[in-house]
Order: sequence, then C-alpha cells, then structure tokens
Amino acid sequence: MRLTPKTPDVRVPRLVGLMAVDAREAARSRGLSLTAPDRPDFHLAVVDYVVRQYPQPGAEVPRESPVYVWFDFGEGEGGGGTREPRVPGPPRGGLRRELAEPREPYCAVLSSP
Repeated sequence: MRLTPKTPDVRVPRLVGLMAVDAREAARSRGLSLTAPDRPDFHLAVVDYVVRQYPQPGAEVPRESPVYVWFDFGEGEGGGGTREPRVPGPPRGGLRRELAEPREPYCAVLSSP
C-alpha cells in the first residue's frame, strides 16, 4: 500500500528568463505563490525579466509555498559584463599573416668614424 503525504509537494518551475507576467502564471499553475523582495510593486510588473529565484528549479516544496524571484542583479553579481570594445583589436590577415613570406634579407650597414 502506498502512503500519500497530507500536503502534496509540487516541483518548482524554472522562472529565470521569464517575464514577470509569465512567471506569475507559471507559479500559479503549480499552486505556488510568487514574492519579489526587490520589487514592492511586483503585482504591476509585466515585462521585467526574472534573473534569480529561490528555491531552485526542480525543488519539491509544499503547495502554496512562496517562491522568491528577483528582477535586478544584486551587488557584485554582474550580469552582462563590460561591453566596450577592447583596443587594440587582433591583427588583420588571419592565418596568412602567420605564414613566413619570402623577403629580401635585411642588411644593416654599420659605419665607424
């Protein structure tokens, strides 16, 4: 005989990368509530993207448990990194530049007084 728990557990969906409106719907469809500590106006957020969540996707939690989501990276968490161009760029010519091409030998003429 198989015993079933009194509070059925549900798996936390992956919410990172979803827009706020889609994250709310995904959590609600699993019977979970969504909380955003960095966004007091979370119920109004629509097109902001989730960048972090707790508990992690796939964790089993009791139904009606809160899932915490963040829309901004915290201090020191980075994000996209630095985007400005790095100078100097690589030399032109690709592999051809690396080949030794025949040239006239270089001669240095030294003179003395």
